[in-house]
Amino acid sequence: MTIICNRHKFQYEVECICKVFFPCTLFGHEYDTNDFDRDDLVITRLKKGGSHTFLLAVLKWNGKVYHAHRVVENNRAEKQHCEEQLCTALYEILTRATGVKVKWGIMTGVRPVKFMIYLMKQGMDAQSIRREFQERYLVSDQKISLMEKTARNQIEILRSSRENSYSLYISIPFCPSRCSYCSFVSSSIAGQKARKLIQPYVDRLCEELRYMAKMADTIGLRLESIYIGGGTPTTLSAEQLKQLTDVVREKLLCGTVREYTIEAGRADTITREKLAVIAGAGATRISINPQTFNDEVLAIIGRKHTAQQVLDCYQMAREMGFEDINMDFIAGLPGDTPESFQHTIQLATELAPTNITVHTLSLKRSSSLYTVDGLDERMKQVKTGEMVDYAYETLSQHGYEPYYLYRQKNTLHNLENVGYCKKGYEGLYNIFIMEERHTILAAGAGGVTKLIRPGHDKVQRIFNYKYPFEYLDGFSEILKRKEAVFTFYGKN
Repeated sequence: MTIICNRHKFQYEVECICKVFFPCTLFGHEYDTNDFDRDDLVITRLKKGGSHTFLLAVLKWNGKVYHAHRVVENNRAEKQHCEEQLCTALYEILTRATGVKVKWGIMTGVRPVKFMIYLMKQGMDAQSIRREFQERYLVSDQKISLMEKTARNQIEILRSSRENSYSLYISIPFCPSRCSYCSFVSSSIAGQKARKLIQPYVDRLCEELRYMAKMADTIGLRLESIYIGGGTPTTLSAEQLKQLTDVVREKLLCGTVREYTIEAGRADTITREKLAVIAGAGATRISINPQTFNDEVLAIIGRKHTAQQVLDCYQMAREMGFEDINMDFIAGLPGDTPESFQHTIQLATELAPTNITVHTLSLKRSSSLYTVDGLDERMKQVKTGEMVDYAYETLSQHGYEPYYLYRQKNTLHNLENVGYCKKGYEGLYNIFIMEERHTILAAGAGGVTKLIRPGHDKVQRIFNYKYPFEYLDGFSEILKRKEAVFTFYGKN
């Protein structure tokens, strides 16, 4: 499909709206052309008149033509308003042509709750905020309510974070195998080459953590939350996991840390010995992530464990005294149905972990479900919206509240990822990273340090190399890049 942009520069926003209705489609781009004599075209145009600006959206698709327009008075013709009006016209014709009504309207941003909190802080009342999302962005009542609940659950936690606070992310970019939907920077240890990298990687990671601990002390930063994620951290052996967590405990763990999460992750990597290491490390929160309790779906996505193994790991963790446990699930997996997803969520509520995170499947180009022709045929039949709605309603009925929410590109039906929790078990790191309210220092391959100062909108990022072999080869450069932290805080 080709997108034509005439006399405007809103091509990114236009493509984002088109991707909602035509997921995983490769779009071509043309500018200021009148060559419309073909099918599979999205044509957008801005034309200024005497007192008004005219915005036109046209779709030529399946032998039919759909069009809509907006007229904006020139005294309101600023860039953002014109962009939004063009997107609403485009949304109108795409809805008409496809029969799909997207509950997030024209909102395609990653952090909608951040905007909700901003409006609350501006003193807008609930009714005015709701009208803003309904009329300006065409968001459904259901999604507005979800944002509102999430925002209110976050506000007190965000207020409790001190100005000089920071969080620490530690990346373990290894997995026992690669899931078919995965686009994360992680290496399967099925190959001997990747397995050989693990011990050198852990050694260097510990060195980076020691450096970052000194750096934070010099600057005077106060550590609030620690998150060891991946990949799958429990891909490490118990000895390697202890080597890492010993450095965290000796150099970083202190009285100001309010939360310490370690992703135990996949059931085929969890052992009693590793859980004992995690418990001894002082971790306060772990994740055991089934993604689904449907064995057929687990096999389709490349998981090497069964639902029963997940249940056994969960029971073992409970017996060992772990109280704060998160479980991740994904709506829209290939082979899943609304009925089997409902069974998954029902079983999750029976287990009653303190946290349940419901992701919507996001298909990135690097995942095997993304084909040359676009969306895999299996995925076109999955009723993801029904699954997400069921999770929201059922978890709410069982006392789970939404406490963080974010969205990704190429998510099926433009839907969202939501963290739900029992009252008092909000995942602090998840809120801090999504709402960008304090600095996140990141260690390991693929880690992105985000430097944030309260009251300043700008976020400065420092990137580590993505892959383990790059991380090892470029380690000295990574430490050199980290010197920008001193400059940011005026300590150079």
